[in-house]
Amino acid sequence: MQFNVYILYGKSAGLYYIGHTNDIQRRLVQHNDIKAAGFTKRYQPWELISTEKFSTRAEAMQRERYLKSLKNKERLNEYIWGRNKIFSCPPK
Repeated sequence: MQFNVYILYGKSAGLYYIGHTNDIQRRLVQHNDIKAAGFTKRYQPWELISTEKFSTRAEAMQRERYLKSLKNKERLNEYIWGRNKIFSCPPK
């Protein structure tokens, strides 16, 4: 089983959300579900802007912790847009 670390972008507030999962499509649907409760509901809709695959949950959790430790939005942008092959610039 593969695990993904993912970064979502909430355009309404200009926020990033970082998490990990073994089913990225299911998780994205959950984050955008209007019946959902919690942090992600307040900033819907969420757009998937980056994923990284790992062979174990432990590796994915380690990367998730690292990304969350960046805290500085500019450093997180450098990480995302420096390695992201799908998008060429931060969302506006």
